[in-house]
Amino acid sequence: MPRKHIVIREYARLTTAAVESSLDLAQVSASAFDWLCELSTRFTRNGIRLLQVEGRQALQWDSYVGVLETPCGTRLEILPKHYEQEDCRQRSRSLLCKLIQNALQLRPRETSTASLELFDAPLSEWVMGQFLAELDWLVKRGLRFDYQRREEEQRFLRGQLNVVAQMRQPPGRQHHFQIRHDLFLADRAENRLLKLALEQVAKHTQNPTNWRLANELRTLLAEVPASRQIALDLRAWSHDRLMAHYQAIKPWCELILRQQMPLAVAGDWHGMSLLFPMEKLFEKYVENWLRQHLAAEARLISQSHQHYLCSHDQGQIFRLQPDLLIDTPWRRWILDTKWKRVDARKTNSNYELSQGDFYQLFAYGHKYGNGQSVPALVLIYPYWSGLQKALPVFDYGDDLRLWVLPFDLDNECLLDSQSAAIPLTSARLEAQAPLRDAG
Repeated sequence: MPRKHIVIREYARLTTAAVESSLDLAQVSASAFDWLCELSTRFTRNGIRLLQVEGRQALQWDSYVGVLETPCGTRLEILPKHYEQEDCRQRSRSLLCKLIQNALQLRPRETSTASLELFDAPLSEWVMGQFLAELDWLVKRGLRFDYQRREEEQRFLRGQLNVVAQMRQPPGRQHHFQIRHDLFLADRAENRLLKLALEQVAKHTQNPTNWRLANELRTLLAEVPASRQIALDLRAWSHDRLMAHYQAIKPWCELILRQQMPLAVAGDWHGMSLLFPMEKLFEKYVENWLRQHLAAEARLISQSHQHYLCSHDQGQIFRLQPDLLIDTPWRRWILDTKWKRVDARKTNSNYELSQGDFYQLFAYGHKYGNGQSVPALVLIYPYWSGLQKALPVFDYGDDLRLWVLPFDLDNECLLDSQSAAIPLTSARLEAQAPLRDAG
């Protein structure tokens, strides 16, 4: 079945009407439209908003990014809405790949750092290409074999005679031998999972290089059966020192088999679907960056859930769970990440900040005080031309203040972090690039 590849970005509109395609507006077939409506209904029942239905001919996508394939062959690629240029497809793909591999702790097997910058293939092809590169390296190094015990009936002796079974042979079959023997085979949980993932890649890839490598590897793994019990085989994946060279490929294998996806597409159709909430990708990226650049005396806690908003009927309700908490012997910082564009130029509309976010941080500040000093509150938004430096500090009173800081995903730095006195390493503070225009 021929596939139609459509590239959009967050909050784009999909319609069945004939329109001029762009990253913010695209036409899909009626069958794809109906399937997306059904999918949205299933997700809504689980409390997840994937898209909004606008009448009978239009849909608006939400803040999920990745790849979604419909049964009719339409493949939607949803990119982050971050760059402002009209032709920003390549940079958006590179950014999305960087965020995904950071969030899932994936190690790409790239020949050079420039290869990611020049990346211009759909996200699904990138994932499949990384998996194939890891599998090719693994096969060249050598698959792990294991002894498998076999019990069978043969006309010859091999291995060990099963004496009990042999004595139970009916008359006239004494010339058949009940034997036990071991075979040195590649049929083990790890290889079965890799074979199943390889079969999916060979079926779904449209890239000639990926298709050729996938079929070469299928030939080399012809004797390995594909996994029929994914969850069971994943639990049986060995992590001993003899399997150390298998560890790099496991995250890519799980990603393709849809076992580690933040959002799995349930139902009868199982195409190449990889969807990620952009809010969580951004939060995870900032968290991992802070872990690498915090001062030695600082301790980072993610998703702390020590306190509740209030007590009720001998219990507590409404848990308060800030994204990040930084503790030092002298002060505490409470940080929340928001994947949203804040515009420093729009002072009349409060920079387009959310009042609800400020209420939320106010509650964090009062409940997560460490008793020694009033905590510093920080909201982190993505850097763009409308937010190139920290906003003027917001004062709640009683020494409780909030800073709004931009995080530059291209240069990988938290700008103006010194204004909130966040305890980063001095080397990192000096390395922060001067502010530049978002291009």
